[in-house]
Amino acid sequence: MRPLDGVRVLDFSTLLPGPMASLLLAEAGAEVLKIERPGKGEEMRGYEPRWGQEAVNFALLNRGKKSIAADLKDRATRDRVLELAKTADVVLEQFRPGVMDRLGLGYEAMRKQNPRIIYCAITGYGQSGPRRDQAGHDLNYIGDTGLLAFNPGPPGARVVPPALIADIAGGAYPAVMNILLALRRRDATGEGAYLDIAMTDSLFTFAYWAIGSGLAAGQWPGSGTDLVTGGTPRYRLYETKDERIVAAAPIEQRFWEVFVKAIGLEPQFADDTRDPAAATARIAEIMRSRTAAEWAPIFAAADCCCSIVQDVRAALADAHFRARGLFAHVLSNAAGAQMPALPVPISSVFRSAPGEAKSAPALGANNEELEP
Repeated sequence: MRPLDGVRVLDFSTLLPGPMASLLLAEAGAEVLKIERPGKGEEMRGYEPRWGQEAVNFALLNRGKKSIAADLKDRATRDRVLELAKTADVVLEQFRPGVMDRLGLGYEAMRKQNPRIIYCAITGYGQSGPRRDQAGHDLNYIGDTGLLAFNPGPPGARVVPPALIADIAGGAYPAVMNILLALRRRDATGEGAYLDIAMTDSLFTFAYWAIGSGLAAGQWPGSGTDLVTGGTPRYRLYETKDERIVAAAPIEQRFWEVFVKAIGLEPQFADDTRDPAAATARIAEIMRSRTAAEWAPIFAAADCCCSIVQDVRAALADAHFRARGLFAHVLSNAAGAQMPALPVPISSVFRSAPGEAKSAPALGANNEELEP
């Protein structure tokens, strides 16, 4: 038995935060009914690249779910969707504040059908406050909360972060966390809940060190000036002779001493507090003296928190991650093709058997759920 076997989720969300959240719930055993607009379904069904006839992004995020195509502006259809709340445990939506209420599918309407319902609304700025109706995307959210300012790259060469931090870590993960907490509380009290998940709210957690330094000591970090943002030679990216990248993170003194010895850093630079800029420049010079292939065994032997950055293709083939069984679950499509399912932070203890192929649903494949 998986932990969420018997839990039914009505998922009105699209794109990334909500679908990622309901994917995690589905992987833990929940039955997820994805409510989509008729005709084209949710936006991500039309994304490139294609995997056969399907958008691979949609397939990855919607493995093992069901699909109901429903025109929510049609009153009769909307009433049938509302009826589903009677048998649901969780409602997940990602519209702007007030949209579901105007459709007659908001929390109060759902709660009348089922007082035990757990209703989770994911938005950028939350259901209250001056910005509640403001449009935004991941880049805006990390910009508004200070994260992007920690190291946006040098003037004239600004860098877009490599991950959708707000969508996943600020939206999907907190949504799942709070849904599980609400389910646990409901087990004890019988009460449902309304969960207001604002992606921007959750991002401040990631700035804990900067908030502490600023509020307690008045030391507000600038761009690339702090310990974990490039302000020290002990936590930086360095280029090799063949333009590969070394991720060097020998922060603790014991690792730093091993690192200094491994790369042959001269004694005048070993005390990096004297002149951090000079130490950084000298380390960069040393790193450029050898190729990544030459540095890799040196770092492996030293075990000093240094590694060669690898791309996604190399990471997927990495023997360690394969040995961990990270890619053992299978995604299939309508044509019978298969690929590894998206790795998710759900323990294999709680998921279906490795190797069991599951697919994303065809649009409206489960419309019988709407029948009286």
